[in-house]
Amino acid sequence: MTGIKNCMDKREPGWELYRSFLAVMREGSLSGAARALGLTQPTVGRHIRELESSLSTALFSRAPDGLRPTDAALRVEPHAQTMAGAAATLIRLTSAKDFDAQSVVRIAASEIVGAEVLPAILAKFRAQYAGVVFELSVSDRTEDLLHRDADIAVRMTRPRQAALIARRIGSATVGLHAHRHYLDEHGRPTSLDDLSRHVLIGFDRETTAIRALQRLGMTFKREDFAFRTDSHLAQLAAIRAGYGIGMCQSAIARRDFDLVHLLPNQFGLNLEVWVAMHEDLRASSPMRTVFDYLVASLSDYARAKRR
Repeated sequence: MTGIKNCMDKREPGWELYRSFLAVMREGSLSGAARALGLTQPTVGRHIRELESSLSTALFSRAPDGLRPTDAALRVEPHAQTMAGAAATLIRLTSAKDFDAQSVVRIAASEIVGAEVLPAILAKFRAQYAGVVFELSVSDRTEDLLHRDADIAVRMTRPRQAALIARRIGSATVGLHAHRHYLDEHGRPTSLDDLSRHVLIGFDRETTAIRALQRLGMTFKREDFAFRTDSHLAQLAAIRAGYGIGMCQSAIARRDFDLVHLLPNQFGLNLEVWVAMHEDLRASSPMRTVFDYLVASLSDYARAKRR
């Protein structure tokens, strides 16, 4: 009887425990996970303790900068991600009936993400939910979700406003790239110092986005560039045209066989990728379905850079 009782006491962990676990893995702390999930910190802490008890292993250790995952947590994570994908699919299936001709979702994103990444993702979503209408606001300025400039935003920096649901889904690596035709004609740089002898593509004005890149370690100045534009799409077009060497997201450049990643061990900037929406929209099934779909699809995009 004792053996039967022990088996009954050790119940299978519920999905909510794994959901909190994944949030702590993403955010690195109980408080960050609580904010992301819209729960209290004690609730998330209880979920982690219950999951550790059910699995009979420690999942996190304390570190000066937050919580550090154990080896066991790293083994559990991919299986929990699979569960998250299944849960998101169930939500999409059960909420499909809520999409009709009046379901309008406004998404804000940067130029590059809006033009190069989101269209394919939204096309797949539209194939499942023909009733949804997307409005895409493409700009490198930050849309104010609190004032409803957009319903959902894809951002390359951590959202700082309160009253937002935000998910960090990974990072995008920005590297130096050039077209093969340019390299055939001008040669391939072997060091950052060699770049002074090449045609460089870059920014015109020192915008907020540029200052953020400088804080991440970008040392280029306006005077270094022979092609200057504040449009990242125009910069990418110039790289593709063989004008010179420029910066772009490596995951996008890899789609084009003729674009070559240069000096990957000497230059690279990692931009966090976040999906955010106003917390009041969590009760809207269409909004939540689109939000979860973007999180899952952009997570795949972020992971692709490491393959």
